[in-house]
Amino acid sequence: MDDETTELYLIRHGESVANVTPIIGGMRGDTGLTDRGRDQARLLEKRLREEDLRADQLYSSTLPRAMETAEYVARALDLPVQRDDELHELRPGEADGLTVDEWRERYWPEPPDVRDVFTPFSPGGESWASFLVRAGTAIAALVDRHPGQTVVAVCHGGVIEASYYLAFGLGGTADRVSFAVLNTSITRWRHCRDADGRREWTAVTLNDAGHLAGAETPTESPREAVPTPPDEEAEDHEDR
Repeated sequence: MDDETTELYLIRHGESVANVTPIIGGMRGDTGLTDRGRDQARLLEKRLREEDLRADQLYSSTLPRAMETAEYVARALDLPVQRDDELHELRPGEADGLTVDEWRERYWPEPPDVRDVFTPFSPGGESWASFLVRAGTAIAALVDRHPGQTVVAVCHGGVIEASYYLAFGLGGTADRVSFAVLNTSITRWRHCRDADGRREWTAVTLNDAGHLAGAETPTESPREAVPTPPDEEAEDHEDR
C-alpha cells in the first residue's frame, strides 16, 4: 500500500432490538443489541483477532447498536473508539421510537407508485437523497482524513449502501439498488486518487459475514426495520 492509499473497513452492527421489534431506531428508539447480536459481535471479535487485522483508526456511529458492537471490535483491534455522529443510519425525525406500523399509519399511509427520494422519513428527518449526501460525505471524510492508513468504521446497513453509491458515482435520483447487508458483515474499500486527483475506489470485500458461517447464530433476523421508505414489492416477496 502506498503512502496515499487508504484501506476502509465498514462493519455493520450486530442484530439490534430495533431490528426485531421492529422499532424505528434513531437515538430514542435504539436500545442496543439483542442476545443474538452480541453473539454475532463475539464471533466478529474472534475473527478479527485470528486474522490479526492491523488497523490505525477505529470509528463508530454513536447510535447504541453500533457503539455496543464497536466495543467488541475495539478489543480485537486494541484501539480506542472515536465517535462519529455522521455515521448514523438515516435520521428518522419524529418517527424515532415508533413501531414500523405506527410510522406507516402516521407518515406513509399510501406508498407512492414511485418512491419520492426527497420526502423526509417523517417531519424533522432525512430523505433518502439527503441521507446519501450526508453519509457519503462522512465516508469521504474518513479516507481523506487518514491517507495511507487502515480505517475501521462500525456503522449501519444504510451507510454501507451509501458507500456503493459514492464509489459508483450514483445520486439519490438513480435507480434504487438495495444490498442485503448482513449483521456484523465486513465491506472493505481501497481508496486512492489518480494523477488528476480523482477518487479511485476498489471493492475488496463485500458483505463478508463468513465468521457466522456454521455457527448457531443466524446472519439475519426474520424481519428488519430499516428506516427508509419501504419497498412494497420486496416486502411482498419476503412474505411469500
